[in-house]
Amino acid sequence: MQALAHSLPASGTGFPEAADQAPHQANVTWLVAEETPVAFEYNGRSHAVMMATPADLEDFALGFSLCEEIVGSAADIDRIGIRTVEDGIVLSIAADPLRLLRGSLRRRSMEGRSGCGLCGVDSLANAVREPPRVTAGFLPSVGAVAAAFAALPDHQPMNRANKSLHAAAWAGPDGRILLAREDVGRHNALDKLAGALARAGVDPSGGFAVMSSRCSFELVQKAATIGIPMLATISAPTALALKLARAAGMTLAARARGTGVMLFR
Repeated sequence: MQALAHSLPASGTGFPEAADQAPHQANVTWLVAEETPVAFEYNGRSHAVMMATPADLEDFALGFSLCEEIVGSAADIDRIGIRTVEDGIVLSIAADPLRLLRGSLRRRSMEGRSGCGLCGVDSLANAVREPPRVTAGFLPSVGAVAAAFAALPDHQPMNRANKSLHAAAWAGPDGRILLAREDVGRHNALDKLAGALARAGVDPSGGFAVMSSRCSFELVQKAATIGIPMLATISAPTALALKLARAAGMTLAARARGTGVMLFR
């Protein structure tokens, strides 16, 4: 995983304990994350533009294609090309047109911001998709989720540098993190993780995802689409996220006070 950041000079103001002393300034170096327009093209046709961290782009291309139901499996994609253009990056995905699924028909008419998983979806009917049913190959454990939460910071090298990236990690049934991806957008981070899992040939039903973000319904949709049976996030799920998770047979988890964990079934 490539750590992408820029070093920028910044001014810091310190306030001494004595109220009658004048504040002083010091020059510091601050690392900031990159955020780049990334365009998705399928068989030469533009589909969406997402604001993303320009790392793990092949994972992003594959994971987005799977999570958005544009293709049904990694085998449906023949080639992924990455090219840098003046205004950003283009991901060119080549696939047999007969193997493209209904997701390819859901147009996105504008760019997708890093903080939004719905930008550009052109109708209400396409906003909330009915999630498929998923089956867990393990029994979710509070202890395993707590272990994954505790280990997550060690798998966020870019966030350690700039304090502004989300992480999506994959943990086994015991909570040991096996894969992780980062991005300025939480949806992008999960897409990248989905792509990494597919490329590694990992069965999504045999573990769970843990994320540094809140649990929105879009994350539940993406996780259910690729067969992840459990999604653990730092904060509690929204009502719609919980509704969709129950419809899909997924378990949601959130961090409680201290090292506690809440499970939602």
